[in-house]
Amino acid sequence: MRIELVTPSPPDLFDGNRVTALRWERILTGLGHEVEVRNEYSGKRCELFIALHARKSLASITAFRDRWPEAPLLVALTGSDLYRDLPKNAEVLKVLELATRLIVLHRRAVLELPESARSKTWVIYQSADQPDLKLDPPEATFQVAVVAHLLPQKDPFRAALAARKLPLASRVEVHHAGRAFDQAMELKAKDEEKKNRRYKWLGELTHPKALRLIASSHLVVIASEYEGGSNVLSEALVSSVPVLVSRTSGLVGTMGDDYPGYFPVGDTTELARLLRRVETEESLYTLLKDRALRSAWLVRPEQERASWQELLHEVSFRAVAQRSFF
Repeated sequence: MRIELVTPSPPDLFDGNRVTALRWERILTGLGHEVEVRNEYSGKRCELFIALHARKSLASITAFRDRWPEAPLLVALTGSDLYRDLPKNAEVLKVLELATRLIVLHRRAVLELPESARSKTWVIYQSADQPDLKLDPPEATFQVAVVAHLLPQKDPFRAALAARKLPLASRVEVHHAGRAFDQAMELKAKDEEKKNRRYKWLGELTHPKALRLIASSHLVVIASEYEGGSNVLSEALVSSVPVLVSRTSGLVGTMGDDYPGYFPVGDTTELARLLRRVETEESLYTLLKDRALRSAWLVRPEQERASWQELLHEVSFRAVAQRSFF
């Protein structure tokens, strides 16, 4: 099939949406399809249209649907679609109606949708490739990785603030990779680095370097206020690196209700307590590592590929039927 995949993320920004779009391009190409990734709908003929982000891709979605009313249209819902815009945003509600199928990135996301949209919703967990080489974390410090752009919804400094509360004997160092999108956030990161001996801001890293940071750390912290599905979580799991994560639907949807590494959103004190326990209690560290291994099957590349293959098989008859409309 000829597939056009639209993401609002610019080509030079490796945020979650761009990483997801490029991974899906590889998967769909590997399944034998012709895929073009763009920022907006080209207006050209295609047999399947996929849009990442309902609200930000609204113009492309409506343009495609107006031109090809019967063609298959898949819309992947992001964290802001699910947890900020629903249930009242009229633009997102319109997209739910226009889409042939909706894609969500964890099982609990379905519960955020109106009843009328749930039957056409497909769950596809985001996968990550295992590192080519086994990378050992440093021995002199307990390295904690934070891979998050400096955006409010990512709560990017929560781990740094928690590290401030640790006792002098702690060896925790927070290594934070992420882009600052404005001068205020850049100054905040630099100021935190000056005042907090446990915090290092690395700026924006290339995707391969971010993967190496994760794989070479003792622990990953994800403090997001909401997540539609976390690429960083998938990358940590396949690298067998334990995680401490905020108790949000998007993260619980992958790790399960009883995961012992949750902290409440924005709770610096609880995160500091968990950091100290994970650093000093081998039994807890081992438990988190074991749970990471148990959850890793959900985010294996072959699992995501199989999910896409099944979804495309389900909608392929539409691509055949719609050819008479071009």
